[in-house]
Amino acid sequence: MRVVLVGKGQMLCALIEGCRACRGVEIAGVFRYENLIMPEWRLRLSDFFKPSVENTLIKRYKLRDLRFPSINSEAFRKFLLENNIDLMLVGTWREKIKREIFEVPKLASVNVHPSLLPEYRGPNPYLQVIKNRENFSGFTFHLIDEKFDNGAILYQKRIDILPYYTSKELRDRTVFEVKEALPGFLVALDKGEIVPVEQSEALATYFPNIEEDEMMLDFGRETAEEIVARIKALHPWLPCYVTIGKELYIPNPYEMEIIKECPKGISLEGDTITASCRCGYGLVMRKVKKYRS
Repeated sequence: MRVVLVGKGQMLCALIEGCRACRGVEIAGVFRYENLIMPEWRLRLSDFFKPSVENTLIKRYKLRDLRFPSINSEAFRKFLLENNIDLMLVGTWREKIKREIFEVPKLASVNVHPSLLPEYRGPNPYLQVIKNRENFSGFTFHLIDEKFDNGAILYQKRIDILPYYTSKELRDRTVFEVKEALPGFLVALDKGEIVPVEQSEALATYFPNIEEDEMMLDFGRETAEEIVARIKALHPWLPCYVTIGKELYIPNPYEMEIIKECPKGISLEGDTITASCRCGYGLVMRKVKKYRS
């Protein structure tokens, strides 16, 4: 099976490692998102001085590093045809893929989405499931069609969200499970043992990117549980901020405690902030850092 991999970051790394662990799979090329958005001169500097995790794997395994103006370009379509690509695997990509591209691979074009579709469609399910205090999440291998996160489901796996998880831990666990599941999925797909299941629109949910104002904490409007969930959800991508006087402080998502009795208002002692919340409970945030612009 000849496979082309498309994506970015840790999810792309999981696809590379998972494909390499599957006998009979040949990676014909890797199209990383960096190659799409960076000028070539800047990319060369970045690859030399601060290489990404995916670039490190590409070089380690001597894979073909693809560069095209767009995944929907005629040049990329020509590459798929000339290299007899059986399967295109996508893990984290912002362009909507056109039909004339996703229909070229002989077997299928498959996206990996880090939620149990059709729930939590959208750009960052890790963040949203933590923010909404879900007990579990998961990932989905699904066929690519002309809508984001919409194609028929091929395989899913549930992942429990442990109490200490931030979005970072959930992402790390998810990409690990994708890597582990991929070899078996590829074998079953090649043998024709997987039956696509259409997504139910009645069960579909969608969550957009976080808004900037959600980074500012308001203890009088939210419960302690809601604030803790938001701080965990935004880590590691965006910090939350606590305002005391004219200063901003960044909470540590691993150093928080909800307390039943708390004086009204907000106080700072050393590197610890204590704040009363809407629920009547208090939130103690230790090892906070002062924001310096």
